Amino acid sequence: MFWLIGAFCAFVVAGGAYWKKSLTFSGAAAAFVMGTVYFGAGNLLWFGTLLVFFVSSSLLSKFKQANKEELEKSYAKTGRRDAGQVFANGGAGMLLCIFHAVWPHPGWIYAFIGVMAAVTADTWATEWGGLSRRPPRSVLTGKIVPPGTSGGVTLMGSAAAAVGGLAIALFAWLFALWTRTDAAWLGLWLAGLAGGLAGAFADSFLGATVQVMYRCPVCGKDVEVLEHCGRPTRRIRGWRWMNNDAVNFISSCVGGLAAWLLALAL
Repeated sequence: MFWLIGAFCAFVVAGGAYWKKSLTFSGAAAAFVMGTVYFGAGNLLWFGTLLVFFVSSSLLSKFKQANKEELEKSYAKTGRRDAGQVFANGGAGMLLCIFHAVWPHPGWIYAFIGVMAAVTADTWATEWGGLSRRPPRSVLTGKIVPPGTSGGVTLMGSAAAAVGGLAIALFAWLFALWTRTDAAWLGLWLAGLAGGLAGAFADSFLGATVQVMYRCPVCGKDVEVLEHCGRPTRRIRGWRWMNNDAVNFISSCVGGLAAWLLALAL
């Protein structure tokens, strides 16, 4: 029954997101599979937390979209998520959900909250940071970098990351109460904050060091895309396989690990 309910809810959400152009067709298919697993192998805590991330991130990507259009031309992925983005953001959480179904333990839940807090914090930081009037600074050197530069952070974006992590913690706590899940409220809140900040920092650090970056031969801008200003770009640094999806997945794992370690310490 839980699998049928999960499949129905996932179909409605993925279909609505595709209709609203928040997901591509491949992204909608991936979201359907993921949502079904989250509810079937888990419960409302898992599915609901995933939904909070997806809905909030989709709404933020549409907020003042015109102001962010120029920046999005430099990004490998835009507000309309494909299957790669869906699995990069929710794949680690899906594995934790399956692990918890096979071997129930609160540690999986704390790690899951950290994962979802990390991807939420990163998305909120990107969307809000793109609206900052102050230029971003490199997470490595502290020097001012052009808007849209991987590894660039702003005060507004960092604050949004913390708020995003706490938002996941809040809803996870409410869902845990509703489902009577065996998880300490303090652990959930700390997992959200620690996972969100650790994941967002990891994303910025990877973006500034090993993420593959290209340079446009026309405007000279460093971008994540293979084509810019109508011309092919040239790789200037980073590992070829370390694209935006890989960075997001690794960062989510860092957030989950931080939350899990904090739960062990407590």
